[in-house]
Amino acid sequence: MKTQRPTTSEEEHRVLKFRPRTLAHRPGRRGELGKQAQPEEARQEPNDLSRYERDRDEPDDFRQRMLANVAAFAFTVALTAIGIWLAMSIADLRKTQDCVLMGRRDCAQISTPHL
Repeated sequence: MKTQRPTTSEEEHRVLKFRPRTLAHRPGRRGELGKQAQPEEARQEPNDLSRYERDRDEPDDFRQRMLANVAAFAFTVALTAIGIWLAMSIADLRKTQDCVLMGRRDCAQISTPHL
């Protein structure tokens, strides 16, 4: 029995030189038409986040952060509770529907008062 080996050619194993991408135009410059269409404010650097920075001397608003955290936690707990209630009620409805579809007549749950 012959063993089959794949044939390799020189073109399959070439190392290509990596060339980093370069921009065709500098950011904010798009030729002569871009200069006329863009106002001065729009020519800022796109990743300039300095306008969102706070001064280091400015005190941190701890109370507002804690209130936001408590509100987010309460919202998460409420959503979880609603999801659990919804899942339980859907399971109960499915169980009742299965009972009715089997032809049984005692499917309704009767609650009795405790004496």
